[in-house]
Amino acid sequence: MAIEPPDTKVDGSTMNRSVMSLSGGMDSTSLLLRMIAEGDDITCVSYDYGQKHIIEIDRARDNINYLRENGHNVAHYIVDLSSAMMSLHSALTSEDIDVPEGHYESEQMKQTVVPNRNAIFSSILYARALSIAISQNCQVRIALGVHSGDHEIYPDCRPEFYHSLEKAFSIGNWESDRVSFHLPYISFDKTNILQDALESCTSLGLDFDIVFSNTNTSYNPDSNGRSSGRSGADVERILAFHAIGRVDPLKYVYDWDSVLNYALDQERQGGQHE
Repeated sequence: MAIEPPDTKVDGSTMNRSVMSLSGGMDSTSLLLRMIAEGDDITCVSYDYGQKHIIEIDRARDNINYLRENGHNVAHYIVDLSSAMMSLHSALTSEDIDVPEGHYESEQMKQTVVPNRNAIFSSILYARALSIAISQNCQVRIALGVHSGDHEIYPDCRPEFYHSLEKAFSIGNWESDRVSFHLPYISFDKTNILQDALESCTSLGLDFDIVFSNTNTSYNPDSNGRSSGRSGADVERILAFHAIGRVDPLKYVYDWDSVLNYALDQERQGGQHE
């Protein structure tokens, strides 16, 4: 049985069918914008894995609603993995381990690694993508927002990991030629990603500040959902906004000048350790 080509858009070009992981953070949100701008038919999956920063799922919902209000109907599913993953050893899931603060490439940030997390997430994405591909007789891409800034600390964000994973999944499934991984940010850093998102918002007529106020990057937000500005993920995000000449619309515990100065100080200290 022949595989059908992607659907055709109004302008005669083809439409990709894509499945992606939407954490509610900056990277996956940027990727979602990029794929909407490219005209993809998108299914988003968010995961509750017992993370302390569970507010990221609420932020993902907020952006999905904002996109729908602006004519972009994106399918969104939330998968509950909390009972299986909240006992895994990580500062992101264990109440016994504090989320480390400081530069995002420092050794202590390895405490934020959740064992085998991206393999678990990707397995679910692959199953959904292959199900769509078979039921609709089409090709499906699995899109992920992993990027070069993740490579130092998170081994499951490296290109070789996804090459191996794709090979394993293809061996373990019938009709796996219908599914492929799509990693457009794999050589990008956070600044490149944010610039890409800005361009996507402009092309789609979306408000960049609204979109990114509806995201969460902090691993240790306070009870009001405000980002600490102190975790490694916060620092990386703040520096990216500074690099493109914008103030982050996200609410922080401290004012913008304070979190920016902290991030710049961590960047200087991180550079000294290289």
